[in-house]
Amino acid sequence: MRDLTRKLAQFRTPRLSRSMWELGSTLVPFIAAFAAMLFAVEAGYYIALLLAPVAGLLLLRLFIIQHDCGHNAFLKRKKTNNWIGRAIGVFTLTPYDCWARSHALHHASTGNLDARGFGDVDTLTVREYMEKGRIGRLFYRLYRHPVVLLGLGPAYLFLLRHRLPIGLMKAGVAYWVSALATNAVTASILIALALVFGVATTAIVFLPVLLIAASTGVWLFYVQHQFDDAQWDKKADWSFHEAAFAGSSYLDLPPVLRWFTGNIGIHHIHHLMAQIPFYRLPDALRAHPELAQYNRITPRQTPRLFMLALWDEERRRLVSFREARKLARG
Repeated sequence: MRDLTRKLAQFRTPRLSRSMWELGSTLVPFIAAFAAMLFAVEAGYYIALLLAPVAGLLLLRLFIIQHDCGHNAFLKRKKTNNWIGRAIGVFTLTPYDCWARSHALHHASTGNLDARGFGDVDTLTVREYMEKGRIGRLFYRLYRHPVVLLGLGPAYLFLLRHRLPIGLMKAGVAYWVSALATNAVTASILIALALVFGVATTAIVFLPVLLIAASTGVWLFYVQHQFDDAQWDKKADWSFHEAAFAGSSYLDLPPVLRWFTGNIGIHHIHHLMAQIPFYRLPDALRAHPELAQYNRITPRQTPRLFMLALWDEERRRLVSFREARKLARG
């Protein structure tokens, strides 16, 4: 893994012209689609909703660019990355500094059973689940239900949780500034739109777009780390490079979805070398075609992955609640 990491390092240099093109070709169409929805409401709300998936996916792509800024991968200068990331956070409702810190912890602890809880989907081992009482098991089952993971969870995360620096409240004033400043600028934009188009029109356009982006983003994040052969280890046996690669999947998407998702499906390479700009991940994969079959999953396979909810330490794989019950009986 260390040798592969060194080979991948050649792809980590961002290109200014390409980065600016990627930003412009995402931000301008997003603003245009969102504006078109606001004006189309008068002709009929369902007509306006036809543009919601496009606007939502463009917002998701903006989030991927913000994500690259957090890894200092979008541009060469860290300060420029940070300010672009903060500006995009106003649209994605994601305080950049708070998220970047949480996401850095996620990368630093992926697959480490002793360092769970930072920027990941809560995952219990079979033993931990069995040791919980009936109420504890019920809450965990509800949390892991697809309706919560893909519906209620994303809505809570982007509309409520991100409004405060949850998890970083005592980590420094910078995270409070990040959250509150993002809130203030986003609120100012929404208030201005409400004054022009009305509160109801702004809300019925803004919410579907945000939730489509949020739910799709959570779907992506889930399948990138929650799959049959994902790797988890106790700290004593954990290795960063092995966990980064073996604990991340390659979601093989159609070309159009690869563009909207900023190639983030090539997640095993991303975790091994997070400084590679998203638009250079396909180049890295082409240079190492053998990696295209490692932890590969397709969109059709992803619904089943939402049944996997517990890590079986003995069998070293994720299992469903039903499988866990059978294991407990046997």
